[in-house]
Order: sequence, then structure tokens, then C-alpha cells
Amino acid sequence: MMTLATFKRMQDSTQEDWGIIKPQAAEYFSKLPGRVIAHLSLLQGEFSGFPIDRYQHCLQTATLALKDGRDDEYVVCALLHDIGDTLGSYNHPEIAAAILKPFVSEANLWMIEHHGIVQGHNFFHHIGMDRNMREQLKEHPHYQRTLEFVDLYDDPAFDASSQTWSIDVFEPIVRRVMNTPKRSIYKTITEAV
Repeated sequence: MMTLATFKRMQDSTQEDWGIIKPQAAEYFSKLPGRVIAHLSLLQGEFSGFPIDRYQHCLQTATLALKDGRDDEYVVCALLHDIGDTLGSYNHPEIAAAILKPFVSEANLWMIEHHGIVQGHNFFHHIGMDRNMREQLKEHPHYQRTLEFVDLYDDPAFDASSQTWSIDVFEPIVRRVMNTPKRSIYKTITEAV
């Protein structure tokens, strides 16, 4: 039987209440990788006119990165770089970055947050946008890393004939990376439980 705290307003909570909440919250937090993988699967069947669906694109991007010997954190960034397409159609890179922020380096975070503008050089001119928008980012220390990500992994990952590994290959990597946050104000929830 699950025990629940009884306060009606957070300001009325007690140490005893948090003794009840903290272990249950820690268990919920531990299931984040599974929820993220389930959310990524929502991109299945969403082609939006592309040669492959958004899910296959994410898997293909991660496949290319893993085949190239990238570390776990980078591979997870490659896998989740477009996860924001489901709820953030107008700002998908920022959504992906928000999900990844507690678990990845500043360099990888910046790369994911800005990949849309860098990738835009390849197609913005076809949709009435400035393809050189990325020029405003060129002086940033992580710009070259982002350019490389787009050129080597994101841009070529629309190939319907390319070998793409299944989510089963990536699930343990996601679990390792998202097991322990590097930075979060809620990091103590999972500590010493």
C-alpha cells in the first residue's frame, strides 16, 4: 500500500511528508529513460513529407554517431536531437536540449540547442528563410562541434536505404546517460535514498 503525504499546500509540508515523498519520487525519476524512449517512439509514422519518418531519422542519426565511435553522451544527443518535434514543432531543438540538460556537457547541450539553425543552411532558402542565419553563431566555441554534428550525422540521416539500428541498441546507452544527472536543482531527490 502506498503511503501519501496529507498536506494541501506545499508550504504546509513537513520533513515527515518529504520522508514519504522522496523515495517515491526517486523511483519515479529512475524511470525517466523509459519514458523518454516511449516519447521518442511517438515520432513513428510521422513523415511530414520526408523520405523516412522522424523516428527512423533519429535512430539513423544515432546509428551514424555510434558507428563513428562517439561516446555514449553524444550518441544519446544524436538519438534525441529531434524528440521535441512532437510537442515543440516550432522550437524542437530547445525542447530536446531541455530534456538533455541535466545529463550532458555544455558542449553537447549547445550543439543540440542550436542544431536547427546550423542545419537550416541546407534548406532555409527553400522555405523563404535566410540560409545564412547560422553565421550569427560562428564565433561561439561550440559552433564547429554543431556544424560537424549536422554534416556527419543529422544531414545524412534521411536515407531510406541506409542501415539503421533498432532502439534496442540504444536503450542501454540512454539508461546509462540518464541514470544520474550531472546538474539539476532536484539532484538530491535521488541521492541517499
